[in-house]
Parts: sequence; C-alpha cells; structure tokens
Amino acid sequence: MTVADHFPRIVLATGNAHKIAELRAILEPLLPGVELVPYGGPSPVEDGSTFLANALIKARAAHEATGLPALADDSGIAVTALGGAPGIHSARYAGTGRDDDNRALLLTRMAGETDRRAHFVCAAVLVADVASFEAVAEWPGEVLTEAEGEGGFGYDPVFRPAGEHRSAAAMTAEEKNGSSHRGLAFRALAERIGA
Repeated sequence: MTVADHFPRIVLATGNAHKIAELRAILEPLLPGVELVPYGGPSPVEDGSTFLANALIKARAAHEATGLPALADDSGIAVTALGGAPGIHSARYAGTGRDDDNRALLLTRMAGETDRRAHFVCAAVLVADVASFEAVAEWPGEVLTEAEGEGGFGYDPVFRPAGEHRSAAAMTAEEKNGSSHRGLAFRALAERIGA
C-alpha cells in the first residue's frame, strides 16, 4: 500500500500562493500519485500559542471544510536577541500582512544588534479521519543587516542560513527546499505518513 492508496487527494491548507508552490515542489516527489489540492475555504483564527497548535488549527479547519485529509504548516522566524520574536506572529509582525513591512520592522528592531542569531521553525501536520501526523524542524542562521536576493518570500531576503554565504532568497528553490525548515519538516512528515 502506498500513501496514494490511503490519501489519493490531500488539501493544502493555505491561501499563500508562494507556500503552495513550495509545498508542491517539496511534496510531489515524496508523495507520488497524491493529488495536492489548493484550499479555497475560510481561514480559521490562528490563536494557538505554538507553531504546532496553529498548524493543527489550519489543518483541522481545512479537513472539516473539504472532507479531505489536510496538510498544513505554521512557520516563522525566531530571533535570539528579540527573545524569540516574531515567532508565531511572523506573518503579521508589522500588522499589515505584507512581507516587506515585516522585514523592515525586523531590520529596524535589529539595528545595532551584534547578536544576529535566528532560526526558522516549521510545524507540519496532516489531519485525516483515520489519523494525524506531525513533524517540527528548525533551520538555524542569522539575520542580515539588509535584504539580499530576489527569490523566496517572507523573511528569506534577510536570513542567512548557517554555513551559507548567501541569503535564503539568493538560493535556488531546490537548494532552499533541500535544507530549509519547511523542507525538513515536510520530508519527515511524508516519511511518517508512508511508514
């Protein structure tokens, strides 16, 4: 039995087009034969206190709305000098919902800070009638002093992964997906689903 035998169609519980493209690039090779369906339903209130709690809220809402198994993640950047902020508030850090505003606020709050350590966190879940699966992964690095690179989204232009000389936004999609928090979490999740 393959994953496709158990879950022939899975809804991706996000309305973010960048994230849908990234999830498809990561998951399609890992889940052959599974149709990954975009979610068009209402967005739930993400009022959990952890990345995992918010991922479960999104997956459960999409599962209930569609009747399909639902994949969701909640992810963000945690900055050491800011006590782990923006953390679970990463997507709405500046209050505008715009990536460039979030990045600008982060750079402003990090101005003059010598401790630039940060890490991305991703909690990935699958919620279905028969079971649920979860995985959490981190991607360590540091906050740059200014944005660089044309790719990626979110905080990618201001984050340099550990061991890299480029920002996450300057990496190819394949390079990023091979080592990122989202790539690691969803690969671990796919393994658990297929086990």
